[in-house]
Amino acid sequence: MKAANPFPALLESFFMDRLMRQRQASPHTIASYRDTFRLLIQYAQQRLRKAPSQLTLPDLDTAFVGTFLDHLEQKRDNSARSRNVRLAAIHSFFRYVALHAPEYSAVAQRVLAMPSKRYVRRPICFLTPVEIDALLAVPDLNAWNGRRDRALLLLAVQTGLRAAEVIGLRCENIVLGAGAHVQCLGKGRKTRCTPLRRETVAVLRGWLRERHGQPSDPVFPTTPRPTARSRRTGIPAQQAFDRCSSSLLHAGQKTCHIPFLEAFARDEPTSPRR
Repeated sequence: MKAANPFPALLESFFMDRLMRQRQASPHTIASYRDTFRLLIQYAQQRLRKAPSQLTLPDLDTAFVGTFLDHLEQKRDNSARSRNVRLAAIHSFFRYVALHAPEYSAVAQRVLAMPSKRYVRRPICFLTPVEIDALLAVPDLNAWNGRRDRALLLLAVQTGLRAAEVIGLRCENIVLGAGAHVQCLGKGRKTRCTPLRRETVAVLRGWLRERHGQPSDPVFPTTPRPTARSRRTGIPAQQAFDRCSSSLLHAGQKTCHIPFLEAFARDEPTSPRR
């Protein structure tokens, strides 16, 4: 009697049991791992001429994984950083295989020995005060979406929140009374509170007054009067982010640290201005 192929069952239990139940991985992590194995299975089907249900663990040896990673870089134009993310997902799966299918320990050991690829790390860029003023002067304050975009950009530059964190903010996350701050669920599912400066508080107070949303509504909606679908799914405004490149957003994220570093260099107090 032919033995059952353990690869499909192991892959399913890796997602359902390991990632979702044991580790309680975030939806972003699960989606990233899912995309990795979707690409891997598609590549195996083209290269090995095997259906996904026929793939076995010995098929996924170091030689095959290496050609798959090269395929990502050469054919899909992935960077070395993206290549390492895919390899990390494969490593995680084979660590699970080594525990639950010890008969394939040799395959798992060889795959786990594959190193990440080194790459040149570029210097972290940031915006100067002149560039910040120029960026904040772009939105048209006579238009509703211009006032929204300016409040969004000012909040992003002052707090250093990531794009996903700003987009996910709800009206209840903004506190403008004593000890004004913004609360968000950030990277690593950590809740953090960031103090707000006076000029940011003034802009956000005017925007929220105009916004007139419920506590659970997004701070930066796409339209003045959200449709039933946008209320249900919480689709926030992404137009300001779409106008900016990812490098500009990353620079804005790092900009908020510069006043603190400059004050530290001058031996001045580094507490946020009130």
